[in-house]
Amino acid sequence: MAALKTPEKTSRRQELRQNIFVDLYARALLFYDEYKQLAQGLGVALLVLILAIPGYIYYHQQQEQAANQQLGQILPVYEQGNFQQALDGTGDRAGLLAIADDYGGTDAGNLATFYAANALYQRDEYDRALTYYQRFEKEKDFIGASAYAAQAAIQENRGSFERAAGLYEQAASQYQNKLTAPRYLLNAGQAYEEAGQYEAAIGVYERIQEEYPDSEQASNAERYLARAKVHQGSTSSS
Repeated sequence: MAALKTPEKTSRRQELRQNIFVDLYARALLFYDEYKQLAQGLGVALLVLILAIPGYIYYHQQQEQAANQQLGQILPVYEQGNFQQALDGTGDRAGLLAIADDYGGTDAGNLATFYAANALYQRDEYDRALTYYQRFEKEKDFIGASAYAAQAAIQENRGSFERAAGLYEQAASQYQNKLTAPRYLLNAGQAYEEAGQYEAAIGVYERIQEEYPDSEQASNAERYLARAKVHQGSTSSS
């Protein structure tokens, strides 16, 4: 009799497993029935997205090509110093402003934004130049650093010295080149001094001495450092 009990236990376990499986299957059917419209909608949306990707890539490539061509046509005008013509365009050549506005999502359009900002700066249109410098998507290279430095110069012209100093520091960090970075840091220190932020100026001058000891700006930083410390002492004693 004992030998007959084992199959009963095994059968019972199988029955329980089958019941659990049936229950889960039933719940899955109920869930699908309840949310099938949502699932179908998501499926359609995903299909549309997949089909749209090649079209978007092709469109972006066409935009990039057009922006490159137009930028190449107008750059000689910019390089000749005809900044207003470069901004507005001449003859059948689109201007930098139009290229920047129409093709801002492309690499060439982004570069046109930088050139437009430079041209506006050269024409003393600082507010408009600042707008385009800020719009320009900066990479960690010479151009990105110079865009921050130009923004800093505009803030200096406005008398916003502390803001200018911060932008000069960003320029130095954006492209840590031994020629440009110490110069931007020196500009930052001078701007901090103009703002009365002598402690910040001291920190920047010391950074030049530590990170760029062989640079031309290191000797200037030593003089400016002594001056900033004198001003800081005068401020704290008064």
